[in-house]
Amino acid sequence: MHNPRFPLPVRVSGILLTAALTAAALSACAPTVDVTAAGDAANPACAPMMVALPDAIGDAARRKTNSQATAAWGDPSQVILRCGVNVPGPTTDRCVSVNGIDWVIKEGDPVWTLTTFGREPATEILMDPEKISSATVLADLSASAGKIPASRNCVGQEDLQNLPTSK
Repeated sequence: MHNPRFPLPVRVSGILLTAALTAAALSACAPTVDVTAAGDAANPACAPMMVALPDAIGDAARRKTNSQATAAWGDPSQVILRCGVNVPGPTTDRCVSVNGIDWVIKEGDPVWTLTTFGREPATEILMDPEKISSATVLADLSASAGKIPASRNCVGQEDLQNLPTSK
């Protein structure tokens, strides 16, 4: 029944406002992941990668974080990403190339650290291979990481065999 004191458009607006506030309150219940920003997180080169990040890695859905140039997937977090970490120099750590992106891998127990090689700023991924496959993580994040141009590539043992000798 129509109430003349509250015209229909005002009542509909009130209902929509109440629904919007309820939705906002419910979404606020999802915990934000506390991630420390990297030293160069404000680097503008991080922005194209951050907007290209996937909504999910495997079955792990993306979650909100509290720091610039960071991302997290899974609840509890299975993958943490930080753009703007120190660029790795020459290393003897294992380096793999996935879809044209080179990653330096440091196997920890239990957390592995995967860092882009040859891209500035560098991007770091923290993950537990017991919880999610590193192959899945790197495959799902390669397109986004590629938004930061490469200036160098990993060099393997086979590449070193053809170097000219010193005189």
